Amino acid sequence: MPQTSNRFFDDLSRLMSDAAGLADGARREVETMLRGQLERLMSGMDLPSREEFEAAREMAALARGENEKLRERVAGLEGRLSALEARVARLEADAVKPPPPI
Repeated sequence: MPQTSNRFFDDLSRLMSDAAGLADGARREVETMLRGQLERLMSGMDLPSREEFEAAREMAALARGENEKLRERVAGLEGRLSALEARVARLEADAVKPPPPI
């Protein structure tokens, strides 16, 4: 009797292993099919490649850094311009005043 049970469990084990292998094969086949369909779909969408995306991202980062430098430079120039305008206004105001009496 123990030999029958052992044989039953061996057959059951083999059946489960085969079923697991079949399920794994089916999963891989579905993944391959879906990947192929997604690649076809994406190729028609005119999406950039990973390399193109990374290059554009790097260019955008450089542009942001350059914009920040330019923003600081413009702010400094505007500050200098304001100071010059104030100085010119003071000089013009002093030029219009009549001289003090003697």
